[in-house]
Amino acid sequence: MPFAYYARLSRRQRAIYDKSAGVTEVRLPGAEPLRPVVAALAEALAREERAETQLACQRLLDGLTGALGVGPVRVEVLEARPHAHWGELHGLYTEARGARPPKITLWMRTARQRRVVAFRTFLRTLLHELCHHLDYQRFRLPDSFHTEGFYKRESSLFHQLIPDTEDSHGNGSRTDRAAAPDS
Repeated sequence: MPFAYYARLSRRQRAIYDKSAGVTEVRLPGAEPLRPVVAALAEALAREERAETQLACQRLLDGLTGALGVGPVRVEVLEARPHAHWGELHGLYTEARGARPPKITLWMRTARQRRVVAFRTFLRTLLHELCHHLDYQRFRLPDSFHTEGFYKRESSLFHQLIPDTEDSHGNGSRTDRAAAPDS
């Protein structure tokens, strides 16, 4: 836990942070039927087809939110990531506002070199933003913090959708390197 950051939180925020940190997985009923959608997403991204990538993301999100019993979230896939002195923005979750539904925005190309983002990185970003949605809708948290539990929830979803793989932290066994390369 980043203690300096945690120390600056209010008592209310610390309670939310601690609750988030304590939830370390999201059990995904029926992950198997979603794996072809994940494969279609990988193929669309590899073909550098923005509209197809967005459609596959929406199909995956619809399947995930349905299986997890939360409200829908809209996705928009844009071209190159925005960047500034702070770095590149990979994804963005926007809460529902009035009649506008919650939305996830993703970028499929790196900011400077404009290369298509590696599939695993792209999928993890999608799941990361979905985890913000789950914090609000499934776990009923008033805020969504990047806690250790948050990242474990993201990883738990990833490993249910792509089993027997190694994540970016070197966890798990790498058996499908050729099936979905992360380069």
